[in-house]
Formats: sequence, structure tokens, C-alpha cells
Amino acid sequence: MNMHPEAAYARLTARVTRIATINEAAGMLGRDAAAMMPNGGGAARGDQMAVLAGLAHGLATEPQVTDDLAEAETVPPADQWHAANLRLMRHAHTRATAIPADLVEAQVRANSACELIWREARRTADFAMVRPALQEVFSLVRQRAAALAPALGLSPWDALADGSQRGTLAADVEPVFDRYEEFLRDALPRAEALQASRTPPLRPDGPFPLDRQEALSRRLSARLGLEPEHSRLDRSAHPFCGGTPTDVRITTRYNEADFSSSLLSTLHETGHALYERGLPTAFARQPVGEAAGMAVHESQSLIVEMQACRSDAFLGWLGAELQLVFGGVAAPYAPSNLVRLWRRVVRGFIRVDADEMTYPAHVILRFRLERALLAGDLVVADLPGAWNDHMQGLLGVSPPNDALGVLQDIHWYDGLVGYFPNYTLGAMAAAQLMAAVRRAVPGLDAALAQGDLSPLIAWLRTNVHARGSLLGFNDLLREATGKPLDPADFQAHLTARYLS
Repeated sequence: MNMHPEAAYARLTARVTRIATINEAAGMLGRDAAAMMPNGGGAARGDQMAVLAGLAHGLATEPQVTDDLAEAETVPPADQWHAANLRLMRHAHTRATAIPADLVEAQVRANSACELIWREARRTADFAMVRPALQEVFSLVRQRAAALAPALGLSPWDALADGSQRGTLAADVEPVFDRYEEFLRDALPRAEALQASRTPPLRPDGPFPLDRQEALSRRLSARLGLEPEHSRLDRSAHPFCGGTPTDVRITTRYNEADFSSSLLSTLHETGHALYERGLPTAFARQPVGEAAGMAVHESQSLIVEMQACRSDAFLGWLGAELQLVFGGVAAPYAPSNLVRLWRRVVRGFIRVDADEMTYPAHVILRFRLERALLAGDLVVADLPGAWNDHMQGLLGVSPPNDALGVLQDIHWYDGLVGYFPNYTLGAMAAAQLMAAVRRAVPGLDAALAQGDLSPLIAWLRTNVHARGSLLGFNDLLREATGKPLDPADFQAHLTARYLS
């Protein structure tokens, strides 16, 4: 038989473009469900998304794909980008063919149904309401993990984690988290003592009209470099970034008594959006042109929100802007007060509101619990109690109700397992990347003091965004910073910011 590897590769690229387009449509439906859809539309939306998932899965697993991959691999492309693209296609095919088609659609329907019940359960702090649906979700998650694990040669949890960040293994994550827990045990009380010895922050007097908050969020997002013609900002119960690189959708949530939540989440989601906007257009809708994984994605949101926009330099500029928007006395908007207000350690219940130092404890809790759930060492019915026990052990606090505990996050109720470590791995990577930026861009703080993130974004465009998925997590960090992930940079950042 005559082999035509170039033609086979061309057929594969056309196919994955079609699959990516279907997934984009599903993503937009998911974004609408979170931001705009009435609850009564949930069942129909679950069917719509299940059908699209089934179509994408069917295209990915047709026999022709097996033949084309084998043919293309006889003479892999010489160009590193196309060679990496082919390897990623093979990896995606291995994952897709391991999962039965009926399981793909069943998971989408179960996740959609559970997520809708979760909304009401969280509002009423009633875990029992969502428990049966969550049991079904985890039953299907375990089936997925059992199918993926042998195909990938990984443990069940690792096989799930591979879907959000290739190369994330529990054996690597666990010692990183154990060492961080040791660091936190010493650093947190020291930071609290130092904080208590200083003047407490002043809180700006509200109310803060929602229309002003929204206008400010839009203006800051545009100032950071997110073009309005390629993006949209809406409201949702849980802030997120979705859409496509040319049509990025971010959301935030507003509180008339406190503008901090909307402001900081907008900066965070804008970091995600800027990454999407910077991905290589030459490989749009190809695996190698996608983001390098969710830990990398989280590093891009956190380098904007935490590293840059909560820096002394940027807060000096932002304080004046806030007073112009909201009025009132100047003192609460002074940079020194914003530092005390937004860089304050608190042993709180809510992950998304946590400070940099305690945030990883929230992730460690979820990492340990979901592994126990997946292994069958913990049953869903016992999850609230286990949650509270772990929270007490890690941070010395116990939620008074499940809305502040096990019901606070959407992820498990939407079938996302193996995902949470990316938040802390991303925070550690953000600190490492920021140290590299500071070495490469001596005038960075001067620009931040003018509210200008363009030098930072330009460096990220070259060293992270434009690289797409050409490199894995650690190889990307190695090229950008000279070393793979080094949690010491994150601890050094926290020590400088909270212990000095």
C-alpha cells in the first residue's frame, strides 16, 4: 500500500478543526447556562450539550482516525510545531477511544442536572438535596477513570488529571502539597502576628452602585489589554473565563456593599482571557495551538491579579482610580491601606475569597478528598463531615454550614475531578514567572505604577502565550525561567509579601 503521511496529516488537521468547532459551540452553551439561562432550560440544555459531546466524540473515534494517525506517523512532520500537533492528536485519540460513547453523553447529562440542583442546594445550604445527583456524577467519574487509566498507563486519578494538565501526577503533587502544609504551619501564625501588630485596614464606605462597578471592571479589563471587540463581560454566580480566542467571555459577580469581589475577579479572569487572546493564530483549533493546560492557564490569571495588580506599584495607581469612581474620603483608597486590605491573611471558609497564603490549603483539602472519593475510601454521604474535619486540620476553622463548606464550588457537581491542584500549581508557576519577568524587564514597577501592564503582557505573549501547547508545563517553565516548577519561588514571594 502506498503511504501518504502528509495527506493523512492534512485529513487529521481538518478533522480536529471540526471537532474543536463543535467543542466551541458546546462551550458557548455552557457559558450561557452559567450566565444567562433560566433554570427551567436546564434539561434541554443538558440534552444539547450531550449531543454535541457525542458528535465530537464520534468524529474523534471513527476508524479513519486510527488509519490516518498510523499513516501520518510513518514520516512525522519535520517542523516542531506540526510534529507536536501530531503527538497531541495521538494523545487525544488514545483518551477518546478509551471512553465509551454512551458514557460521554451520560456524563454530560448527569453533570448538567447535578449542577442545576447544586445552585439551589448551595443557596439553601442543603447538601442532602444534591447528594443523590452527586453520587451519580461520581459513579460516572469513576467509570471514566477506570476506562482511561489502562489506556494511558496511569492511575485513575492521574488519568483524570491528565485531561486538564498533562503531566500532573499525584505522586508529584502530593510532596509539593505536604511541604507547603509544613510551610503554612509555621508561616501563617507568624503572618497573623505581624498583621495584628499593624494598623488594621480601613474599609471604604459603600454602597457601591453596581453600574459603577461594572463600568470600572470593563475599563480595567480594557486597560490591561483585553480588546472589547474580542471579548464580553457578564455576570454569573461563579466568575469564569470561556469562549474562544477571538470571542472571549469572562464573568464576574457584584456586591453593592463591597466592590473588591467584582474588581479582583475581573482582573483574574482578564488574565485568563489575555492568555486565550495570545495563543498562536496559525494553529487555531489545533491541539498545539491551545493553552498548555489549566495550571499554565491559572498562572496567567494569577500573575495578572496577584503578582501585578496587588503589587505596591499598581495599587498606588489603582487607589486614585477607585476614589474617582466611588468618591468618599481618600484614606481607604491610599495604597498603604489597599495593601493592608487586599493582602491580608485570614483563616476563612471560602476558597475564591482566600488570600495567597491560605488558598493552597483549600486546594490541598479538595485534592485529598477527591482522591479518597475516587478510590472508594470516602462515600459521598460522608463528604460534608470529612470536609469540615480537613478544614479544621488545615486551617483550624470549621464551616458553620455546607454552603460555606462542601457546597461552595461548582467543580465536583459539574464532574470536574483531578482539576483542583492546577490552582496552586498555577500560583507557584506565577511567582516563578514573575521573578523571571523582573529579571528581564527592569522598568516593570515603573510601568505598573502608571497602571500599565503592557511590558508584563508583552513578555508573557512571547514566553508563554505564543507557545501554545508546544511544550508541557515543566518544559514551558524551563524555557521561560530556566528551571521546572520550583515551589521555593512561591514561598519566597509569600515571605517577602507577608512576613516582612
